[in-house]
Amino acid sequence: MTPTTRTLSARRTDGRLKRGEASRYYRYLIPGLLGLIIVVIVPALANLGLSFTQWSGVGTPEFVGLDNYSALMGDATFWRAFGNSAATIVAMAIIPTFAGLFLAALLFDFLAPRFGGATSSLFRTVIYLPQIIPIAVAGVLWDFLLQPQTGAVNAALRAVGLDQAASNWLGDPSLALPTVMVILVWLQLGYTVVIFVAGMSRIDPALHEAASLDGASWLQRFRVITVSSLAPEIIVILLTTTVAALKVFAPIYVLTAGGPANATMVPSYFAFYNFFSTLKVGYGAAISTVLAVLLTVLAVVLLAIQHRHQEGSR
Repeated sequence: MTPTTRTLSARRTDGRLKRGEASRYYRYLIPGLLGLIIVVIVPALANLGLSFTQWSGVGTPEFVGLDNYSALMGDATFWRAFGNSAATIVAMAIIPTFAGLFLAALLFDFLAPRFGGATSSLFRTVIYLPQIIPIAVAGVLWDFLLQPQTGAVNAALRAVGLDQAASNWLGDPSLALPTVMVILVWLQLGYTVVIFVAGMSRIDPALHEAASLDGASWLQRFRVITVSSLAPEIIVILLTTTVAALKVFAPIYVLTAGGPANATMVPSYFAFYNFFSTLKVGYGAAISTVLAVLLTVLAVVLLAIQHRHQEGSR
């Protein structure tokens, strides 16, 4: 065997060994795959099956075909719940994304250079604090602050002579949804600020310096350099926050329970209500199935947009 032949044979052997080693890594995917099957796929299929039945949670489910879905199409509460989802998307995705981007730029470009990284970190921590507070605690806190008679918000309004502005913030159907939206913005803003500040640290400072020497204002540099450079972070944040907004449950459950008069009803709470309050398990399963399909389609679309952006930036 010539040296060249021996070299080629060794390479083929090394390649087979590498492929053999790589194949052994698949065993480490088994726990995750089992978890996916048990926690996600099986419950999803069970929920889909229940959506074609009429069942109170006790006894044998009665197959009713597409009756639950037909009833959904004529259910005003169902459509109102999905209409309210548009408001939660604004409160949890749109406003926090753009407000968080602007706040992050202020912290990164103004606060940190003038007052130091410790001060900037303190402000980021304060803004991020709502993210780490349990939803139940945050709900009790806001419920206490927004009490019509004894709440701190109305007390402050009365103290400055704005007695007419004092309201039943969570009990008035016309005010409940805007009030919940404000709370959702408060809860979500810290997440976007932290992600954007981290993203800004990877932008080459020379780009800003060159633009500044050319006479560009901070706002122009923010719009042209910062926003365009943070496109991957913006897409990821919009994806995650939009999905979170569509399946939001805990804040609604703690603050308003979908009321008053269904003013803050959202699909996830409407499904929960039918599952456990009215015992219309099949109907609740149909709501959950529609929501799951919507979330899947939305996630696929946003991921496709992200992939297209990544391909275009190469």
